[in-house]
Amino acid sequence: MKHVAVVFAVLVAALGTAASGSAAEFQPVGQSFALQKHHQRKATASQENALRAAESYLEYTAFSKTGLEKQLKFEGYSSSAARYGATHVDANWYHQAAKAAKSYLEYTSFSKSGLQQQLEFEGFTPAQARFGVRKAYH
Repeated sequence: MKHVAVVFAVLVAALGTAASGSAAEFQPVGQSFALQKHHQRKATASQENALRAAESYLEYTAFSKTGLEKQLKFEGYSSSAARYGATHVDANWYHQAAKAAKSYLEYTSFSKSGLQQQLEFEGFTPAQARFGVRKAYH
């Protein structure tokens, strides 16, 4: 059934393009409906502000995704705006964990296991924390 839906979507798109004469109106078939719908939605002013704040925070210090969301809530953003900012900021959480681990080691001593625990406490996943420790101890 999925194959039939994809073929139908391609035919509809092709017919629409042929009728309008513009290839720019063609929607990629590989995108899910949810993804297409997400791109069509406009973020609220609060969400956009939370996103800009998230970008600003990450410019000068490392955060986990959950830590960043908590910081945005602390700053007064609603839960949904804070979640939007932390989710849509262009961050590599593994690299953020490495940045945080290196930062910790610049001002205090940690064993590898202690640093792992500290990173997890800050909201990094166990995999992100392990990555951060490996990078800091390289």
